[in-house]
Amino acid sequence: MRVKDLSKYSKPREKLQRYGVTKLADHELLAIILGSGIQGTNVVELSKKIVKTIQDIGSEALTLKDLLLIRGLGEVKAMQIMAALEYGSRQQDAKADVVMSPEKVFELCADIRNSKKEHFVAFYLNSRGALMEREIISIGTLDASLVHPREVFEPALRHCAASIIVAHNHPSNDTKHSHEDVEVTKQLVHAGKLLGIEVVDHVVVSKDKWTSIL
Repeated sequence: MRVKDLSKYSKPREKLQRYGVTKLADHELLAIILGSGIQGTNVVELSKKIVKTIQDIGSEALTLKDLLLIRGLGEVKAMQIMAALEYGSRQQDAKADVVMSPEKVFELCADIRNSKKEHFVAFYLNSRGALMEREIISIGTLDASLVHPREVFEPALRHCAASIIVAHNHPSNDTKHSHEDVEVTKQLVHAGKLLGIEVVDHVVVSKDKWTSIL
């Protein structure tokens, strides 16, 4: 199947525009980086082959020669992949130095504190309590139907997180937590116990202050 034969929102670029970058699978992210496939193989199928190779060998052990063994993959695209993996690794190393706290959560929510819409974000932490990744889970009024545990914990499993901190903003600038905030927190804590992933805190932020629920 050619990329142009895929439904509109199955194409990686259109899917990113509609749902956001965090909703894309690894091969879809790679397809956007590569931009095009090779003769006889569209970029999506090529990306799936590349991702499998990376998973089989491991990103740290992967070499340029390993990628060039993929039929039809040229040196330029192989180098693009190596560069993207190295960039991601360097960013991960930088995040690993950030040990999380409510104050740090407040700082790292600077992009949503002034928003007129509620944003629910999750911070995925390693065994040392250091930041591995941050993802926006939902946008809209917070309730249990909007913030489902699977949406919060799927990335936690993907990133092999040891624990998580969640946060959301109050456009009203009042950080007093609501009944819905507490119910969502209880639901996530319960789900985390079942999965063995601790929910360390739920922080409510506004323009210039924060409140911890846990």
